[in-house]
Amino acid sequence: MNAQMPPRKLEAPRAHRRRVLRRRQMATGLGFAAALSCLAGMTDAIGFLVAGDFVSFMSGNTTRLAVAVGEGLGAQALHLALLVLVFVVGNSAGVVFVHLTGRRHALIVGLVGAVLALGGTLHLLGFTRAATLAVVFAMGLVNVAVERVDGHALGVTYVTGALSRFGRGIGRWLVGAPSGRWWIEIVPWTGMLVGAVMGALAVAALGPPAIFVAAALAGCLAVVSGLIPQRWRRHYFG
Repeated sequence: MNAQMPPRKLEAPRAHRRRVLRRRQMATGLGFAAALSCLAGMTDAIGFLVAGDFVSFMSGNTTRLAVAVGEGLGAQALHLALLVLVFVVGNSAGVVFVHLTGRRHALIVGLVGAVLALGGTLHLLGFTRAATLAVVFAMGLVNVAVERVDGHALGVTYVTGALSRFGRGIGRWLVGAPSGRWWIEIVPWTGMLVGAVMGALAVAALGPPAIFVAAALAGCLAVVSGLIPQRWRRHYFG
């Protein structure tokens, strides 16, 4: 005699499997966001130590631009304005690239690695200004690679905003107000901090060619991205 299982008993294991799957997807998304922030931090530290410019920290470059304008340093102001412009163009180009390639996440991460390698090559050839612009462009691209995790917006290089939201989340939690997943905000900051330390160590060991380490890391992340199920990437990335 075949007795059918009651609907409620069937729903319980299904709901459990959905919860487990969602937790795995979220952990994967957060892990990848942390890795990309690590890449951005490493690249920013290398760019700052080698060229004296921030390549992903546009808040810092904006302040430097304002100071240069205030002090009448026209050439420096023009240089910093160009960095900010190229960063914005990199973000726009990343969105267009993702659209044209059918939202293949691994390709945008691979492109970041290729442009970083191009920047390193240009520096070795003596084209230091072009090299810096190439690296800034790559940092614009990397922001397209992860835009949200489990519906929560994340910025790979926007650590000031992340720290602000993290602090406000703690405040809301302390007063018992709804605070959502405020702890997620510490992920990109931690990733960038770790990456910046790695970048400084790479420059101390290798000098300017340290940028190729960042390019290699981006290549590895592109391979990892290709191993993540497409349905997860569609929901959590880009």
